Amino acid sequence: MNQKELSQFDKDHIWHPYTSMTQPIPAYVVESAKGVKIKLADGKELIDGMSSWWATIHGYNHPELNQAIADQIQKVSHVMFGGLTHEPAVQLAKKLVSISPDGLEKVFFADSGSVSVEVAIKMALQYSLGNGKKEKTKIITLRKAYHGDTFGAMSLCDPNGGMHHLFEDLLAKQIFCPEPSTTFGEDLNEQDLQNLNNIFEKYGHEATAFILEPIVQGAGGMRIYAASFIQEVRRLCDKHDVLLIADEIATGFGRTGKLFACNHANISPDIMCLGKAITGGMMTFAATLCNNKVAEGISNSEASVLMHGPTFMGNPLACSVANKSLELLEKSNWKKNVLRIEERIKENIKPFHSIPKVKSTRCIGAIGVIELNKNVDVAAAQKHFVEKGIWLRPFRNLIYMMPPYIMNNSDLDKIFNAVRDYLFEGEES
Repeated sequence: MNQKELSQFDKDHIWHPYTSMTQPIPAYVVESAKGVKIKLADGKELIDGMSSWWATIHGYNHPELNQAIADQIQKVSHVMFGGLTHEPAVQLAKKLVSISPDGLEKVFFADSGSVSVEVAIKMALQYSLGNGKKEKTKIITLRKAYHGDTFGAMSLCDPNGGMHHLFEDLLAKQIFCPEPSTTFGEDLNEQDLQNLNNIFEKYGHEATAFILEPIVQGAGGMRIYAASFIQEVRRLCDKHDVLLIADEIATGFGRTGKLFACNHANISPDIMCLGKAITGGMMTFAATLCNNKVAEGISNSEASVLMHGPTFMGNPLACSVANKSLELLEKSNWKKNVLRIEERIKENIKPFHSIPKVKSTRCIGAIGVIELNKNVDVAAAQKHFVEKGIWLRPFRNLIYMMPPYIMNNSDLDKIFNAVRDYLFEGEES
């Protein structure tokens, strides 16, 4: 099919994420990608400021990641994980245990971030059952949170302004704590402290776990908050026998300037969810880690086993490329690169404060956020950015960027120039 035929069939038959089938947002045809550039079928190259939804931290078409897949495909592409194991999975589990916060000793491989959250929910519920606490069936979560698109994960997302409020009546009823308001780097403010104490005093007896996205609330609003909030949650979880689940799907593997966002707070969760960048953006994969306390509690439950088993869990191809991605991360001086990107984002984002359409800006690590006073016309914004040679996908009133760690300062500057042009020339003008 030529480019026109591809686009037309796509428009008529293929459902893209968060878009309408009757009035779809245009989908641009990709021919190839390399480094930080996406090449469209018409030959135009776009600087990718999104890391393909925060996953391609090493950039596209990386030769070592490609080779890891090619080598493994000659051995075995997939084999069931029930009753079988293989070296790539063992090596990956060993590495995750060694680099994750202390105490996370057990690894469950899944096939997407949302599934890793589903696994975490089951772990927490079975832990409480195994400890004879059948009344602990709820999970405390935060307003402005986002944890995925499957039904268990959706129940943990903000039920009012969140992405899944349409399904509120169909979802499990969880406990919602006000979102943190303490600014990153600050001591916990009195309001956040009171909110947390109130939630635990009122609901601690029926809560099996407290789940949060450490430091950065992602698709719920790209909010950045204080490590002191997480430290207080950890203290209260211990006091009330509530497990702490850290959803590091978006923040893991260096995105916030620490290998894991939990490291900002110097705490260890009982359960941690990983995904997105785990394979360097090469293929879908995820993992849920837990400590021995959780694993032993599950073993004492009625089932005695964790009641989950995705067909493609422990996929050898995914494990192999994840191993290589972690190896690249170690030898790439990622921390220096993320700090450089953070400094460049802060430098570029400063002038946006004076633009009337801009409500606020924020940055941490390789994350930059420009919050506007009104919602963005996504189709118009993407058209503008593509014309400028940039790939960004705004949502609601947010224009944000999460570039690959290999992006140079010149390309970062081009992204911000395109955003500045959009605010002055685009449809929002």
